[in-house]
Amino acid sequence: MSKLKIAVQKSGRLHDDSMKLLKDIGISVDNGRDQLKASAKNFPLEVLYLRNGDIPQYLKDGVVDAAIIGENVLIEKGSSISTIEKLGFSSCKVSVAIPKSENYTSIQDLNGKRIATSYPNTVNQFLEQNGVTSKLHIINGSVEIAPNIGLADAIVDIVSSGSTLFKNGLKEVEVLLKSEAVLAVSPLISSENQHILNRLQFRLRSVLRGRQSKYVLLNAPNDKLEAIMTILPGMNSPTILPLAKEGWSSLHSVINKNEFWEIIDELKQNGAEGILVCPIENMVL
Repeated sequence: MSKLKIAVQKSGRLHDDSMKLLKDIGISVDNGRDQLKASAKNFPLEVLYLRNGDIPQYLKDGVVDAAIIGENVLIEKGSSISTIEKLGFSSCKVSVAIPKSENYTSIQDLNGKRIATSYPNTVNQFLEQNGVTSKLHIINGSVEIAPNIGLADAIVDIVSSGSTLFKNGLKEVEVLLKSEAVLAVSPLISSENQHILNRLQFRLRSVLRGRQSKYVLLNAPNDKLEAIMTILPGMNSPTILPLAKEGWSSLHSVINKNEFWEIIDELKQNGAEGILVCPIENMVL
């Protein structure tokens, strides 16, 4: 029986979030300590634990069928690789940073400057688009130290919280791109494994929709239902059930978690009571 080969980062936050996602979609992977390859017990899937920067080439060569990878790495090393799903975790930016003591007015200030980076392709494209000429120093790891040792005037690197920049006396001045984890697919995937990938993606979408949503139950007088229904349309329309208390109903619906508090405030203003909000594990459409 054919197995879908999927690559994930071998360690770090992206690895942990990737494995949690596989677990959340019901796939049990028996990965022992320091193992570089493991098979799922209950799904035709084999996981390869690889260096993040190596994954694009493995996808291009068809060594793996798919990968959970940072979008920024694909942009830098795998622009020909298709992304089929944004996964909503491991968010970061690729940004320009300079010493805090330096003034900065526009991207043109980088003309003639030395820039240290692990993302030369991304940086060159950005500079060309803005008509800027700079000298790049390609560094793998510890890019943020380059201005402090006189190697560069600026850096371009991943920024998550910004704490690393702060510790090294740097400030963010430009954002080249925003990134998150994505599901990418090899151009050489077989039709049989594409079918398995479709099944995997169906599960992923159900979990991701659930993560972005909340289930809401509330009680309201019947004369307030019309106003409340305009606030809670649900996936098609809210579910309304009569209560034992005459003239009252229970209304059930789904809301986007990012709009949660604004919607709750509006519901209360329109007569809703006993509002119960629950997380959603999966949402299958």
